[in-house]
Amino acid sequence: MSEEEKNRLGQILWDIANDLRGSMNADDFRDYMLSFLFLRYLSSNYENAVKKELGSDYPKVEEDSKAIPLQIWYDENPDDVNMFEKMMRKKVHYVIPPEFTWDSIAEMARTHDAEMFITLEKGFKHIEEESFESSFQGLFSEINLSSEKLGKTPPDRNKKLCDIISKIANGIKEFSTDSDKLGDAYEYLIGQFAAGSGKKAGEFYTPQAISTILSEIVTLDAQDPRTGKKSRLDKVFDFACGSGSLLLNVKKHLGKDGTIGKIYGQESNITTYNLARMNMLLHGVKDNEFEIFHGDSLTNDWDILQERNPNKQMKFNAIVANPPFSYRWDPKEEMAKDFRFASYGLAPKSAADFAFLLHGFNFLADDGTMAIILPHGVLFRGGAEEKIRRKLLEKGYIDTVIGLPSNLFFSTGIPVCILVLKRCKKSDDVLFINASEHFEKGKRQNKLLPEHVEKIVSTYQYRKEEERYSKRISLERIEEEGYNLNISRYISTAKDERKIDLKEEHNKLVDLEKDIAKYIKEHNEFLKLLKLDLLP
Repeated sequence: MSEEEKNRLGQILWDIANDLRGSMNADDFRDYMLSFLFLRYLSSNYENAVKKELGSDYPKVEEDSKAIPLQIWYDENPDDVNMFEKMMRKKVHYVIPPEFTWDSIAEMARTHDAEMFITLEKGFKHIEEESFESSFQGLFSEINLSSEKLGKTPPDRNKKLCDIISKIANGIKEFSTDSDKLGDAYEYLIGQFAAGSGKKAGEFYTPQAISTILSEIVTLDAQDPRTGKKSRLDKVFDFACGSGSLLLNVKKHLGKDGTIGKIYGQESNITTYNLARMNMLLHGVKDNEFEIFHGDSLTNDWDILQERNPNKQMKFNAIVANPPFSYRWDPKEEMAKDFRFASYGLAPKSAADFAFLLHGFNFLADDGTMAIILPHGVLFRGGAEEKIRRKLLEKGYIDTVIGLPSNLFFSTGIPVCILVLKRCKKSDDVLFINASEHFEKGKRQNKLLPEHVEKIVSTYQYRKEEERYSKRISLERIEEEGYNLNISRYISTAKDERKIDLKEEHNKLVDLEKDIAKYIKEHNEFLKLLKLDLLP
C-alpha cells in the first residue's frame, strides 16, 4: 500500500469516526472504532487461511450474494468442525466461528438485525476466552456495548452500533485486508485520536519519527553500530509500551531478514494495555510471539522480572521506552533495597524518570542497547538524580545523549532527549547530538522529517562529529562539569559574530558621501532647468 493509499484509508476511517461519534468523547469512541477494525482483521485473516486450507472444498457463492461461505461449510460439515478448528489453531493460532466473523456481523448490521448487539457481545467474549490458545481475558473490557452513550434504550444502541459497523464495512471494503494494510490504518487512527486527546495522548502514543529513531538505534549492533543491523534479537522489551507502536517499530526496522524471538511489553493503563494486545495481533504477531503484561513497572509486579539473582534474571537485547515525563511517585523505604535501585539510590518523589530508566536498564543484556525518551531535566537536575547520573557515567553505561526539538509531542511542548545506554560499550566517551534546531515547524506540533531522522541515526551509527551539531566528550571533561549532561555545555549553538573591518566600513561611508553629493548636484541642475525655485 502506497503512502497515499494508507493516508486515504486512514482518512476514510477518521471521517467515519467524526461523523458517527456524535456527542461521545473521542477517547471513548476510539475504543469502538479500533475494536471493530481489529475484528475485521482477525476475521479476514482467518477466512483467508480457511480458504487456502479447504481449497476446492471452500464454498463458492455468487459475487452479490450475502451468504457467508464459512457458515455454509460449517453447516454442511458439522461432524468435521472440531477437528478442523484444531487444525486451524495450529495454522493461524486462533479460531473464529462463522457467526462471529466480521462478514456475519456486518451483514446483521446492514439489515439492522435486532440480534446484532447480542451476537457482537457473544463474539467479543468468545475471542477473549476461546479463540486463542493463550487467554486474552478482558481484551474488549473497555468497550461497553450497553453504554447509554450509544443510546438510551437497547434498540437505540443496536441501531447506533449497526450504523458504525455498516459505515466501516462500506468504507474499507475496497482495501486489502492483510496485516500491513490494516495495521497501517490502525496506527493512523491511533495517531489521529492522540492528536485530539491532548495531554492524555502521552499515555499511549509516541510520534512515529521519534519511534523510528529509537528503533533504528536499538536494532544496530551494540558494540559497533557501523557494522549495521543485527540479524536477530532474542527478546525486545518496552516497560511503558502504550499501544505497542514502539515495539512494532523495532520489529519493522529490524528488516525482513531480521528475526525477533519474543516481544515483551508492560502497560499500567487498562485501555492502553488492550490497545497494545490488539495492535500486536493486528500486525500479524502471533499470540505466542509476544507477551504484554498489565501492571506497574515501578513496583515491578510482573513475576517474570522478580528474580533477584542477576545471573538468572530475564535479559533483553533491545529495550525502548517512552515513560510518563516527571511522573510523581511515592517509593516506600524498602524500595531503597530493591535490586533495581540499590546500587544507585532512589529517584526523587517529584520525578520518577530515573526510576523508570533504572528499571529498564537492570534487565538489559550485555550485548543489548537501551534507548529511552526523557525530559531534559534528567541531564542536569541535582540531588538524587545527580548521584544516579554520576554512577551511570562512572560505570560507562551512558553512550549517547540526543537533544530533540520542543513541541514534538501531543502531550507536552517541552523539549525532550533520548538517552542511549549500554552495559558493554566500546567507546570511552559520550556522544552528544544537538538536534534541537532541525525540524519542520507545524501549527500545533513540530515535526521531524525523514532527513532529520536519518541525520540523527547516521550521526549515532558512525559517531560523527559536526560543528554545532555533534561532539564526542571524554568522561574527564564531563567530570569537570560536575557530571552535568546539559548539551549546551558541550556543543555551542551560538553563531559567530561577523568580524567588522573598520577601514573597509569607513571607505564605504566616504564613497556614499561622494555619491550623495553627486546626486544632489544633478538634482539641483534639473530644478534650474525646470525653473523651480525649490532650492534653500
